[in-house]
Amino acid sequence: MTTDPVAVVRTCLELMQDGGAVAALDLLDPDLEWRNSGYPTLRGPRAHAAFRALEDRGIDFAVTFHHIGVDVDDPEVVLTDRTDVLGLGRFRTEFWVCGTFRVHEGRIVLWDDRFSTGNLVVGALRGLVRAVTP
Repeated sequence: MTTDPVAVVRTCLELMQDGGAVAALDLLDPDLEWRNSGYPTLRGPRAHAAFRALEDRGIDFAVTFHHIGVDVDDPEVVLTDRTDVLGLGRFRTEFWVCGTFRVHEGRIVLWDDRFSTGNLVVGALRGLVRAVTP
């Protein structure tokens, strides 16, 4: 297992995309703090349960990286600029995400995603239109 922070974050998100959220759990610290703009912060077992619930509910995930790199002042911090896609059945929503991750000893201890609620709503509306039209 690599401990390179950028590789850990990239691998985690790619595992979620390719194998489901449960596949990524090994790269998440047991005491993970998971933050998403406007939503309650989840910690430890509750955060891990949320990842399992994504897969249990059949929610698909895909990611397109635009930029990813380490913070020059803190080499444990990885910054991402990406587009995430969440899907369920025919429904897909795409939205821009700015993520800050802290990686310690090869595991993500902090996952902090920020995104525009307006961008999320527009993406969801587009996804609904695509889901109901041939």
